[in-house]
Amino acid sequence: MMKGKLYTGYCFAAFLGMFFIASSAYAAGAAAEEGPMAWVWRILNFAILVFLLVKFVGKPLKAFLKQRTEMIEKSIKEAQEAKEIAKKALSEVEERLKLKDNEIAEILSVAKVTGEEEKKRLIEDAEKLKVRILEQAKANIEHEVKMAKETIKAEAVEEAIKLSEEKIKSRLTKEDQDKILQDSIKLLGVRN
Repeated sequence: MMKGKLYTGYCFAAFLGMFFIASSAYAAGAAAEEGPMAWVWRILNFAILVFLLVKFVGKPLKAFLKQRTEMIEKSIKEAQEAKEIAKKALSEVEERLKLKDNEIAEILSVAKVTGEEEKKRLIEDAEKLKVRILEQAKANIEHEVKMAKETIKAEAVEEAIKLSEEKIKSRLTKEDQDKILQDSIKLLGVRN
C-alpha cells in the first residue's frame, strides 16, 4: 500500500516537473522579449515547483528515504552480527584444530612408544626363538650322531660276527662240530 502511494507521488511529481520545465522554457523565451517581468515569472514558477514538490513528494520521499535508511542500517547490523558469528565460529574451529593437532601429536607419540616397545618385544621373541632353534638343532645333531654311532656299532658287531663265524667255520673240523653238538645236547638235557 505504501509503495502504491509512492508510485502515484512519483508520477505526479514527474508530471509537474515536465509542466514546469515546459513553462520555464516558455518563460525563458518570453523573458528575452519582456525584460524584468520574465524574472518574476521564473522565480514564481520555481517557487510553485518547489512548493508542489514539497507538498506532494516531500512526505513520500522522506518516508522512502527513511525506509531505505532503516533497511541499510538493518543490513549493516545484520552484516555485523553475521561477522561476529563468523568470527566466533572461526575461533571455535581454530580451537578445535589446535585440539586435533594436540590429539594427533599425542597419538603419534603413543604410537611411536608402542612401536618401540613392540620392536623390543619382537627382538626378544626372535632371540628366544633363535636360542630354542639352536638348542633343538644341537639336540637333533647329537641324536643323529648317537644314532649313527649305534648304527655303525651294530654294523661293526654284525661284520665281526660274520667274520668270526667264517673264521670259526673255516677252522672247525667235522670232529669239532660233533663235539659242540654233543655238548649243546647235554646242556639242553640238563635244563629240561
